[in-house]
Amino acid sequence: MSTDTTRAATAARGRDPEPPPPGGVLWTNAGDVRSLLTLPAAFTLQVAHPAVGAGVDQHSVFRTDPWGRGERSLRSVLLWVYGGDQAAEEGRRVRRLHQEIRGTDTRGRRYHSLDPACYAWVHATGFPVALYSGRYLFRRITPAQERQLYREWLQVGRILGLRDRDMPQTVEEFWPYYHRMLAEEIEPTKVARELLATDTDVPRPDAASPALRLLLRIGWPLLRTAYLRFRAFVTVGYLPPEARAALGLEWTPAQERRLRRFSTAVRILVPLLPERLRYLPLARTARARHRAGAR
Repeated sequence: MSTDTTRAATAARGRDPEPPPPGGVLWTNAGDVRSLLTLPAAFTLQVAHPAVGAGVDQHSVFRTDPWGRGERSLRSVLLWVYGGDQAAEEGRRVRRLHQEIRGTDTRGRRYHSLDPACYAWVHATGFPVALYSGRYLFRRITPAQERQLYREWLQVGRILGLRDRDMPQTVEEFWPYYHRMLAEEIEPTKVARELLATDTDVPRPDAASPALRLLLRIGWPLLRTAYLRFRAFVTVGYLPPEARAALGLEWTPAQERRLRRFSTAVRILVPLLPERLRYLPLARTARARHRAGAR
């Protein structure tokens, strides 16, 4: 290898990984408000891994500050896709945040949250959930778009510090890995069961408006019950059937009909909204900036 080639390779290794491209599948869908409905399913599948579930159980504030944790996690995810130069720094911040998370899982195995076996699974879960729920909330994508989505998923993985050897590098290689994980690792962990419970105690969300704070203070007992039932419904509904089976979750034909009716309404109505309502703020800003740059 020539000196110039060596220098070029070294420079390439030193560059920050690029976020997914504007106009791609993730750029189009990740910041759409419909994607919010898929997050509970992805998170539940993440914590169904014994080590990931133990880490969340022992180190997360999801019980005491679920709304704040959810907001921070969502912002982080959106930065990986829409953050531009901030994407790689956000990935480094996430890794720093997880450096001290370690312990023993329910099978008596030592774990560290950045162990590629755990860390890759956390990232990988979003792909099958996005594909499956997308059939309901967006539209069924073509095989070529599926491969493109997986390539973009790998790009986000690199932003998070995953190496190419940590994850299957093609969508064809992904599915055997995914089914092996469902068969050998995934189980209804304590945290996964909590996320599906409809009788758990959830702190009421905060609100900037005094009137809304009063409404939440008075009505939260009823609103909490409705929220937990809805969360459990969309969580199980948007989990791929093979993931439901791995967790021992029931799903009836009547529930499937309800999910289809709900999803059809969302799929039709959301695209009719103006962009300021359809896309989350960080995504909306990035899309406007990209359009301005293109002009």
